[in-house]
Amino acid sequence: MAAAPVEAVSDVNTTGNPTQITMAYLRDEKTGDITNLNLGELDLTTDEFILDEVDIHIQANLEDDLVKEALKTGVDLRQYSKQVEAELQRIEQASIKDYIKESQNIALLHNQITACDSILERMEGMLSGFQSDLSSISSEIQTLQQQSVSMNVRLKNRQAVRSHLSQLVDELVVPGVMISTILESPVTEQEFLEQLHELNTKINFAKELSFRETLACSDIQDIIDRLKLKAVSKIREFILQKIYSFRKPMTNYQIPQNTLLKYRFFYQFLLANERSIAKEIRDEYVDTMSKIYNSYFKSYSGRLLKVQYEESRNTIFTLGQRGAILSPAELEGPILVPHTAQRGDSRYPYETLFRSQHYALLDNGCREYLFLCDFFMVAGNSALDLFYCIMGKTLSMFLKSMSTYVSDCYDSIAIFLCIHIILRFRAITAKRTIPALDKYWEAVLELLWPRFELILEMNIQSIRNTDPQKLGVLDTRPHYITRRYAEFSSAIVSINQTFPNERTNALLAQLQVEVENFVLKMAAEFPSRRDQLIFLINNYDMLLSVLMERAADDSKEVESFQQLLLARTQEFIEEILSPPFGGMIAFVKEAEALMEKGQLDRLKNEEARITQLVRGFSSTWKQSVESMSQDVMRSFTNFKNGTSIIQGALTQLIQYYHGFHKILNQPTFRSLAVRSELINLHHLMVEVKKHKPNF
Repeated sequence: MAAAPVEAVSDVNTTGNPTQITMAYLRDEKTGDITNLNLGELDLTTDEFILDEVDIHIQANLEDDLVKEALKTGVDLRQYSKQVEAELQRIEQASIKDYIKESQNIALLHNQITACDSILERMEGMLSGFQSDLSSISSEIQTLQQQSVSMNVRLKNRQAVRSHLSQLVDELVVPGVMISTILESPVTEQEFLEQLHELNTKINFAKELSFRETLACSDIQDIIDRLKLKAVSKIREFILQKIYSFRKPMTNYQIPQNTLLKYRFFYQFLLANERSIAKEIRDEYVDTMSKIYNSYFKSYSGRLLKVQYEESRNTIFTLGQRGAILSPAELEGPILVPHTAQRGDSRYPYETLFRSQHYALLDNGCREYLFLCDFFMVAGNSALDLFYCIMGKTLSMFLKSMSTYVSDCYDSIAIFLCIHIILRFRAITAKRTIPALDKYWEAVLELLWPRFELILEMNIQSIRNTDPQKLGVLDTRPHYITRRYAEFSSAIVSINQTFPNERTNALLAQLQVEVENFVLKMAAEFPSRRDQLIFLINNYDMLLSVLMERAADDSKEVESFQQLLLARTQEFIEEILSPPFGGMIAFVKEAEALMEKGQLDRLKNEEARITQLVRGFSSTWKQSVESMSQDVMRSFTNFKNGTSIIQGALTQLIQYYHGFHKILNQPTFRSLAVRSELINLHHLMVEVKKHKPNF
């Protein structure tokens, strides 16, 4: 409320005594022109005043607490209004006095406010200037930021360009070290190999730039071409010298091969930059190694044949120790040295020479194939074609030599061993994942299998056509043809177990049938059944013994001959028991048959026959058993087999006598007095044991 008077005073006079200023202000207030006072909506004299609104104000005033209190007490409103007006005048006078009293302070406050206004005005000017400066700084910062972003982009672009240009310059620049090394250093030095790698990189880069038509490429092309020609010349000379060194007599070509592998990048460089030189080197290597292998294996095979022993009937049907060639130690053992064997007068079967020859081929072939793949960088069919270019003559020479030998060979065991040697060598190359010799293995098997089958078929036909009457004197001992078959069959069966072949099994089955028929035909030549059985048992026993030494116990051949031997042995036991004990045996069989039918009473009138059988057995059984034992031991060449037959015969005799006892214990024969003369069965068993031969 104090601000309005101060402003009014400031409009009249802002200088002089504060009291005077105040009084002048009050006069102006009293004498002011109120005629022109515009009350607006509060003007009651206007026509626009609405009486309804007066009612609203009156009603609102009546709600006032003081008015309510006055109305309740019954105060006269006019009198109350005058009191209020008087009170307001008194307060107004007091207020004026307060103003007058504080006039100096009010004037001082006015001056201070004026001073503050000027200060604030100056500060406003300063702040406006500062705001303007800040605006300009903000625009400058924004400009700097844009410049910074632009500079950053330009920097990145320049760095990218620099990196490409730096790489380009590095690839284009041919350092002096490279030039001096390529021109002057020997190719065997490591520094030459390193610089050759760098040169190869620059050559490839120059080719790439030439495709892009880069002008800088023309500046270095001449230098690179000259260095390339010099490097190619030195590499060609080095590799050809190594290849020519293979041709020197008594040279271990594996050493220069290992040297070439150490510098395999030389051929890679030639192949990439001078294909004609690479082809020249490859052709020279193929020609050289082809001649070396052919010469070496031809000479080696010829010397091996000089230490081969001649075939004979004693060796072509017998395996002996020849099967050891298939053991891992022998199969991959050192190859034979012919001149050493000749000095010691050693002789070897064909399969041993075959193993040595082909193991040398396997070893050299695998090494050569790996060298070709590694040095000449070939694989798949390309590697196989290159391998056959080198080893083709040698392999053809092997096949031709083998064909010549096989066409006149009748040693089927040797051929079968060679077949299994090839099967095992094929497995070794497959394990090494080297397919180089696969076709050769197949060619060898195609050569050997038909000959082996032909020899087997010839043996089958020979036995089938054999006339027993043309074989000389009859003998119950094992026949030599049977022995040969046993040795031969056991050899083939034992070899065939590792890599079974159905065709071989079928031919062996045919051969077995023919041998069984032959043994039966030979047995039929004997006049007595006893000699026939002895002959059959001796032959079957010998066959079984030989087969079980080499073949498995559950093989078809072993099972077949076991059944035949068992049947003929049982028949022979009946045959030898018949002369001394035939009457008792016949009676027991007859009585047991009648007992099953319940007709045993039909024999109750056979007392005389029974008496004769009981007394005859009691008086002669010991001598008969002794004679039978001696006769059996003389008849069979195998003591173990003879012992088994005697034991079987005595066991069968006891069983028959036990059956004889049971029959006489039947009610039909209990009244016979001769029953008391029967030998006690336990006593008989004790006595029989004494006659069993011991060896």
